[in-house]
Amino acid sequence: MAGVSGCVKYSMFIFNFLFWLCGIFILAVAIWVRVSKDGQELLSSEESVNLYVGVNILIAVGATIMILGFLGCCGAIKESRCMLLLFFIGLFLILLLQIAAGILGAASRSESEKILNETLHKNVALLSSTTEAAETFQKALNEFQEQFKCCGLVNGAADWGENFEKYSKSCECPDTQDASCTMFGNKSVYKQPCISFIKDLLKKHIIIIIAIAFGLAIVEILGLIFSMVLFCQIGNK
Repeated sequence: MAGVSGCVKYSMFIFNFLFWLCGIFILAVAIWVRVSKDGQELLSSEESVNLYVGVNILIAVGATIMILGFLGCCGAIKESRCMLLLFFIGLFLILLLQIAAGILGAASRSESEKILNETLHKNVALLSSTTEAAETFQKALNEFQEQFKCCGLVNGAADWGENFEKYSKSCECPDTQDASCTMFGNKSVYKQPCISFIKDLLKKHIIIIIAIAFGLAIVEILGLIFSMVLFCQIGNK
């Protein structure tokens, strides 16, 4: 009868050991955010509900990856068909969830873009506000303006209202003859508002996320193949 391939066995072990380490890292970071002083300050912000849910999801993901990695490692070394089968089922369910999430994400893409557009338009009011929360947003956009050579969020420099003088330096255009510049008051500023740059940046990040998800799917498929091959070899031994 055919024996168990050492190459498949130890490849499966190494794969799952790395998988297990990734789970520990994700779980450790998520728990640190929940219990650390900096994390508590972050979770007490206005967006705390969404962040709190996100941290809980990371804890669940990290714990699940750890358990699957443990099952895969032990199943490979001890040649346990039961552990390998549990690993296969768990990894297969994760792969199905990823596919479902990808389909839902693609189906709701237009709705997501609409929500993003509405959110950015609502945040215009923060630029002319004087509250503490508004100041945090203003500083973030100020840095964004300086990096991407834009001014304002939706309507250009006018979005800043009475706060324009405070943040006008990042809006100033050095070349007054440049077609991308316009006059606002007595200053030459960038004509292009930052909304288009923000949308482009988010689209690039989405592409990166899709690429990572695709890479993970390939790794998961390899894990499924290794586990099933080893499962069958142990059964035939």
